[in-house]
Amino acid sequence: MRKLLIFLIVLVVLLAVVDRVAVAGVQRDLANRIAASADLSGTPTVTIEGIPFLTQALSGRYPEVRFNLGTLTYGGVPVKNLQGVAYNVTAPLADVLQNRANIKAERLTVRGTLTKGTIDKYAPPGVKISGNGQRLVASGEVTVGVNKVRFNAEMGVRVADGSIMLRAEKLEGVPLPDSVARLISYSIPFQGKLPFDVKVTGVRSVTEGLEFSAEATDVPLRG
Repeated sequence: MRKLLIFLIVLVVLLAVVDRVAVAGVQRDLANRIAASADLSGTPTVTIEGIPFLTQALSGRYPEVRFNLGTLTYGGVPVKNLQGVAYNVTAPLADVLQNRANIKAERLTVRGTLTKGTIDKYAPPGVKISGNGQRLVASGEVTVGVNKVRFNAEMGVRVADGSIMLRAEKLEGVPLPDSVARLISYSIPFQGKLPFDVKVTGVRSVTEGLEFSAEATDVPLRG
Protein backbone atom coordinates (compact mmCIF):
# COMPACT_ATOMS: atom_id res chain seq x y z
CA MET A 1 0.00 0.00 0.00
CA ARG A 2 2.81 2.35 0.90
CA LYS A 3 4.63 1.63 -2.38
CA LEU A 4 1.44 2.30 -4.31
CA LEU A 5 1.00 5.61 -2.50
CA ILE A 6 4.59 6.65 -3.27
CA PHE A 7 4.12 5.63 -6.91
CA LEU A 8 0.97 7.71 -7.20
CA ILE A 9 2.67 10.74 -5.62
CA VAL A 10 5.62 10.43 -8.00
CA LEU A 11 3.24 10.04 -10.95
CA VAL A 12 1.31 13.18 -9.97
CA VAL A 13 4.54 15.15 -9.62
CA LEU A 14 5.81 13.92 -13.00
CA LEU A 15 2.53 14.82 -14.68
CA ALA A 16 2.65 18.28 -13.11
CA VAL A 17 6.20 18.80 -14.38
CA VAL A 18 5.29 17.57 -17.88
CA ASP A 19 2.23 19.83 -17.81
CA ARG A 20 4.32 22.92 -17.02
CA VAL A 21 7.02 22.05 -19.57
CA ALA A 22 4.39 21.50 -22.25
CA VAL A 23 2.58 24.76 -21.52
CA ALA A 24 5.87 26.68 -21.72
CA GLY A 25 6.56 25.19 -25.15
CA VAL A 26 3.12 25.99 -26.57
CA GLN A 27 3.15 29.49 -25.05
CA ARG A 28 6.47 30.09 -26.79
CA ASP A 29 5.04 28.89 -30.12
CA LEU A 30 1.92 31.05 -29.76
CA ALA A 31 4.07 34.04 -28.77
CA ASN A 32 6.04 33.67 -32.01
CA ARG A 33 2.83 33.35 -34.03
CA ILE A 34 1.26 36.41 -32.39
CA ALA A 35 4.46 38.38 -33.02
CA ALA A 36 4.39 37.38 -36.70
CA SER A 37 0.67 38.14 -37.07
CA ALA A 38 1.09 41.59 -35.45
CA ASP A 39 4.37 42.36 -37.29
CA LEU A 40 6.27 42.76 -34.03
CA SER A 41 10.05 43.02 -33.84
CA GLY A 42 10.05 41.42 -30.37
CA THR A 43 8.21 38.54 -28.73
CA PRO A 44 5.14 39.24 -26.59
CA THR A 45 4.38 37.72 -23.21
CA VAL A 46 1.80 34.93 -23.59
CA THR A 47 -0.15 33.08 -20.90
CA ILE A 48 -2.46 30.14 -21.53
CA GLU A 49 -5.23 30.18 -18.94
CA GLY A 50 -6.70 27.05 -17.40
CA ILE A 51 -5.31 23.85 -15.87
CA PRO A 52 -4.49 21.08 -16.40
CA PHE A 53 -2.85 22.19 -19.61
CA LEU A 54 -2.34 18.72 -21.10
CA THR A 55 -6.06 18.18 -21.51
CA GLN A 56 -6.21 21.36 -23.60
CA ALA A 57 -3.18 20.35 -25.65
CA LEU A 58 -4.60 16.92 -26.41
CA SER A 59 -7.95 18.42 -27.44
CA GLY A 60 -6.21 21.04 -29.59
CA ARG A 61 -8.37 23.85 -28.20
CA TYR A 62 -7.37 26.58 -25.76
CA PRO A 63 -10.33 28.55 -24.35
CA GLU A 64 -8.30 31.63 -23.36
CA VAL A 65 -4.83 32.83 -24.37
CA ARG A 66 -3.69 36.18 -22.94
CA PHE A 67 -0.87 38.25 -24.40
CA ASN A 68 0.87 41.57 -23.75
CA LEU A 69 2.28 43.49 -26.72
CA GLY A 70 3.63 46.45 -24.73
CA THR A 71 3.80 49.92 -26.30
CA LEU A 72 3.55 50.07 -30.11
CA THR A 73 2.81 52.54 -32.88
CA TYR A 74 0.13 51.88 -35.51
CA GLY A 75 -0.42 54.25 -38.40
CA GLY A 76 1.62 56.88 -36.56
CA VAL A 77 -0.57 56.54 -33.45
CA PRO A 78 1.32 55.38 -30.32
CA VAL A 79 -0.61 52.83 -28.25
CA LYS A 80 0.48 52.19 -24.67
CA ASN A 81 0.04 48.91 -22.78
CA LEU A 82 -1.59 47.01 -25.63
CA GLN A 83 -2.96 43.74 -24.26
CA GLY A 84 -5.16 41.09 -25.80
CA VAL A 85 -7.05 37.86 -25.33
CA ALA A 86 -7.52 35.15 -27.96
CA TYR A 87 -10.58 33.00 -27.25
CA ASN A 88 -11.11 29.39 -28.35
CA VAL A 89 -7.78 29.04 -30.11
CA THR A 90 -7.79 25.97 -32.35
CA ALA A 91 -4.26 24.58 -32.30
CA PRO A 92 -3.94 20.83 -32.90
CA LEU A 93 -0.87 19.54 -31.09
CA ALA A 94 0.60 18.10 -34.29
CA ASP A 95 0.32 21.51 -35.99
CA VAL A 96 2.09 23.19 -33.08
CA LEU A 97 4.91 20.63 -33.00
CA GLN A 98 5.44 20.84 -36.77
CA ASN A 99 4.94 24.63 -36.97
CA ARG A 100 2.02 24.39 -39.38
CA ALA A 101 -0.08 27.43 -40.10
CA ASN A 102 -3.45 25.85 -39.25
CA ILE A 103 -3.99 27.77 -36.00
CA LYS A 104 -6.87 30.19 -35.50
CA ALA A 105 -8.61 32.17 -32.75
CA GLU A 106 -12.40 32.15 -32.83
CA ARG A 107 -12.42 35.67 -31.37
CA LEU A 108 -9.62 38.06 -30.43
CA THR A 109 -9.86 41.25 -28.40
CA VAL A 110 -7.26 43.93 -27.66
CA ARG A 111 -7.21 46.86 -25.28
CA GLY A 112 -4.80 49.79 -25.25
CA THR A 113 -4.35 53.35 -24.05
CA LEU A 114 -3.86 56.59 -25.94
CA THR A 115 -2.00 59.06 -23.72
CA LYS A 116 -3.06 62.67 -23.35
CA GLY A 117 0.03 63.62 -25.34
CA THR A 118 -1.15 61.51 -28.29
CA ILE A 119 -4.70 62.87 -28.05
CA ASP A 120 -3.33 66.42 -27.96
CA LYS A 121 -1.05 65.70 -30.95
CA TYR A 122 -4.04 65.05 -33.23
CA ALA A 123 -6.03 68.08 -32.03
CA PRO A 124 -6.66 70.92 -34.52
CA PRO A 125 -4.36 73.99 -34.41
CA GLY A 126 -5.10 76.20 -31.42
CA VAL A 127 -6.73 73.37 -29.43
CA LYS A 128 -5.16 72.03 -26.22
CA ILE A 129 -6.46 68.80 -24.65
CA SER A 130 -6.38 68.02 -20.94
CA GLY A 131 -8.48 65.90 -18.57
CA ASN A 132 -9.03 64.50 -15.10
CA GLY A 133 -9.57 60.81 -15.90
CA GLN A 134 -13.33 61.19 -16.20
CA ARG A 135 -13.71 63.76 -18.98
CA LEU A 136 -11.43 65.30 -21.58
CA VAL A 137 -11.41 69.09 -21.81
CA ALA A 138 -10.47 71.23 -24.80
CA SER A 139 -9.27 74.80 -24.42
CA GLY A 140 -7.58 77.40 -26.62
CA GLU A 141 -8.36 79.87 -29.36
CA VAL A 142 -9.77 79.43 -32.86
CA THR A 143 -10.69 81.82 -35.65
CA VAL A 144 -14.36 82.13 -36.58
CA GLY A 145 -14.76 84.36 -39.60
CA VAL A 146 -12.52 87.34 -38.82
CA ASN A 147 -12.70 86.95 -35.05
CA LYS A 148 -10.56 84.96 -32.65
CA VAL A 149 -12.62 83.12 -30.06
CA ARG A 150 -11.29 81.69 -26.82
CA PHE A 151 -13.11 78.62 -25.52
CA ASN A 152 -13.32 75.84 -22.94
CA ALA A 153 -15.33 72.74 -23.74
CA GLU A 154 -15.85 69.19 -22.57
CA MET A 155 -15.11 66.61 -25.25
CA GLY A 156 -17.50 63.73 -25.85
CA VAL A 157 -15.83 60.57 -27.16
CA ARG A 158 -17.29 57.85 -29.37
CA VAL A 159 -16.33 55.30 -32.03
CA ALA A 160 -17.36 55.79 -35.66
CA ASP A 161 -16.12 54.01 -38.79
CA GLY A 162 -13.13 52.52 -37.01
CA SER A 163 -11.95 55.89 -35.69
CA ILE A 164 -12.11 57.52 -32.27
CA MET A 165 -14.14 60.71 -32.57
CA LEU A 166 -13.84 63.64 -30.16
CA ARG A 167 -16.65 66.19 -30.33
CA ALA A 168 -16.93 69.43 -28.40
CA GLU A 169 -19.81 69.63 -25.93
CA LYS A 170 -21.07 72.16 -23.39
CA LEU A 171 -19.63 75.23 -25.08
CA GLU A 172 -20.74 78.23 -23.02
CA GLY A 173 -20.07 81.94 -23.31
CA VAL A 174 -18.82 81.85 -26.92
CA PRO A 175 -20.45 83.24 -30.06
CA LEU A 176 -21.59 80.76 -32.69
CA PRO A 177 -21.09 77.68 -30.50
CA ASP A 178 -21.95 75.27 -33.34
CA SER A 179 -19.27 76.76 -35.57
CA VAL A 180 -16.69 76.64 -32.76
CA ALA A 181 -17.64 73.03 -31.96
CA ARG A 182 -17.02 71.99 -35.58
CA LEU A 183 -13.59 73.64 -35.54
CA ILE A 184 -12.38 71.88 -32.40
CA SER A 185 -13.94 68.44 -33.00
CA TYR A 186 -11.65 65.84 -34.61
CA SER A 187 -10.84 62.14 -34.94
CA ILE A 188 -7.89 59.81 -34.25
CA PRO A 189 -7.72 57.42 -37.23
CA PHE A 190 -7.32 53.71 -36.57
CA GLN A 191 -9.26 52.08 -39.39
CA GLY A 192 -7.25 49.25 -40.97
CA LYS A 193 -4.15 50.00 -38.89
CA LEU A 194 -4.45 47.91 -35.71
CA PRO A 195 -2.98 44.37 -35.49
CA PHE A 196 -5.02 41.27 -36.37
CA ASP A 197 -7.42 43.52 -38.36
CA VAL A 198 -9.35 44.27 -35.17
CA LYS A 199 -11.99 47.00 -35.27
CA VAL A 200 -12.38 49.54 -32.49
CA THR A 201 -15.60 48.81 -30.59
CA GLY A 202 -15.43 51.05 -27.52
CA VAL A 203 -13.56 53.90 -25.86
CA ARG A 204 -13.57 55.51 -22.43
CA SER A 205 -11.69 58.21 -20.52
CA VAL A 206 -9.06 57.03 -18.04
CA THR A 207 -6.44 58.82 -15.95
CA GLU A 208 -3.75 58.50 -18.64
CA GLY A 209 -6.00 59.52 -21.55
CA LEU A 210 -8.33 57.24 -23.53
CA GLU A 211 -8.61 53.47 -23.28
CA PHE A 212 -10.02 51.74 -26.34
CA SER A 213 -11.17 48.18 -26.96
CA ALA A 214 -11.23 46.38 -30.31
CA GLU A 215 -11.98 42.90 -31.59
CA ALA A 216 -12.03 40.57 -34.57
CA THR A 217 -13.32 37.06 -35.31
CA ASP A 218 -11.75 34.05 -37.05
CA VAL A 219 -8.21 35.40 -36.63
CA PRO A 220 -5.41 33.26 -38.12
CA LEU A 221 -2.15 33.04 -36.15
CA ARG A 222 0.41 32.32 -38.79
CA GLY A 223 3.70 30.56 -38.13
